[in-house]
Amino acid sequence: MNNYILLGLCLLLGIFLRHSGRLPTNAVATLNGFVVNVSLPALTLFYVHELKPSSNLFLAALMPWLVFGIGAAFFWALARILKLSRASTGALILTGGLGNTSFIGLPMIETFYGPNFLGVGILIDQLGSYFVLSTLGILVASIYSSNEGFDIKKIARKIVKFTPFQAFVIALILIPFEYPNWLDVVLQRLGSTLVPLALLSVGFQIRLSHVSGRATPLALGLGFKLVLAPLFIALLYFGGLGLNGDIWRVTVFEAAMAPMIGASIVAIEHDLDPPLVTLMVGIGIPLSFLTLPAWWYLLQ
Repeated sequence: MNNYILLGLCLLLGIFLRHSGRLPTNAVATLNGFVVNVSLPALTLFYVHELKPSSNLFLAALMPWLVFGIGAAFFWALARILKLSRASTGALILTGGLGNTSFIGLPMIETFYGPNFLGVGILIDQLGSYFVLSTLGILVASIYSSNEGFDIKKIARKIVKFTPFQAFVIALILIPFEYPNWLDVVLQRLGSTLVPLALLSVGFQIRLSHVSGRATPLALGLGFKLVLAPLFIALLYFGGLGLNGDIWRVTVFEAAMAPMIGASIVAIEHDLDPPLVTLMVGIGIPLSFLTLPAWWYLLQ
């Protein structure tokens, strides 16, 4: 419940700050810049360093890669049918293909499955969601934000220069070494700024008037993320691969999370239909508070 209150309050504060005029109109660029270059790298350095990957959990970490791949194909086909712009297509691939497996996912796992399964959530988040964002996510953002064609050198340079990706590589290198206590505290404190700042940014940009003209892609984007993506993973893991047990229920549960805040920030920074992006996150997160309990019930 505390997490619900925090998420809702930050969104409302963002809306209030925009209407009150207490922040300048360019505040979003500053908020997003801090999230991408400070908050996300700090969390990556902290959580990836703590990971103890197991070969048994490979399929759990693979889930976000599968969802992103299926999502990219789904939204590419959808764009051709609906004749969506490149910016809107890129926005849907990023926000519809990547789930908030950490700041919504981890509290939800603890609430519905208990703290013993948080390790599964962290593995899915760090080796799955954020690694996808740092590689394929930047690739998609670069392709759809430019009409200059596919420039592999330019895109590779963007991926390498993406601060969370650099933090991921450094964290992997540092796994054999123990962090001093003060560094753990600093990284956790800096990382804890991601949710409030990112949701303030989303709330600041939300305008329900933007739903007009975007209702169809918005509904299809959220329908894929909250319903079709977890359904696909459930059919693959339970039906196709014959897996069973709470680890795989948690994996499907993570597939049902709302759009990732970090992905929305990257999409906005690349000017991929910011109004659609903010609606995907701003409506998707509250809506997931209803769909996630339904998925938990079905998975029992």
